[in-house]
Amino acid sequence: MIDAILPGGVEAAELFADPPDVTLFPEEEQQISRAVARRRAEYASVRHCARTAMGRLGVEPVALPKEDKGAPRWPRGIVGSMTHTSGYRAAALGFALQVRSVGIDAEQNGPLPDGVLASVSLPAERDRIERDSGTVPQVRLDRLLFSAKEATYKAWYPLTRRWLGFEDADITVAADAQAVEGGAVTGTFRSRILVPGHTVDGGRLDTLDGRWIAADGLVVTAVVVV
Repeated sequence: MIDAILPGGVEAAELFADPPDVTLFPEEEQQISRAVARRRAEYASVRHCARTAMGRLGVEPVALPKEDKGAPRWPRGIVGSMTHTSGYRAAALGFALQVRSVGIDAEQNGPLPDGVLASVSLPAERDRIERDSGTVPQVRLDRLLFSAKEATYKAWYPLTRRWLGFEDADITVAADAQAVEGGAVTGTFRSRILVPGHTVDGGRLDTLDGRWIAADGLVVTAVVVV
């Protein structure tokens, strides 16, 4: 599923069910030792995806503990992102010499809870959702917007080491003209950054472009910065 929205040079792996007896590294076991079973399954399965993708890059498996901000600590020379929701886990990785940053997110393709859209969107974004409601009936545009904001932040943070609030990016979405194999709907989105986009290497991030796919009750988004 996620491969349909990723460019060449980025390897991914995904799961629609948690495999039994996933092996964790001691450092990971320590982080998750007090977690409930559901949280442990998410943590272990998404790292299984990440190590599968690492193998496809020819990289030996290593521990992927969480850093202070919750992002995984990738091995030197690798950039990537993980995501999980009910019934879905995924990771996408690339070499830092080819890809500057990756951000992915997966959500259930259903309406946001009452009141959430107002807290995560700008007035212009809500106007566009109202205007375009029904034009792509296979996807909930409010949920797609939320997922695109999450993917945007995941791609933004490693390059800037700064927080990006929901109100700090104005996102427009579009659907592709035709559905892909299996009836999945795909499209693009653009995140216009509304705060100074200075990166740690001295560059600027004014816009981030991404792709999305809706299928099997899920919405998955991806931003790859090259």
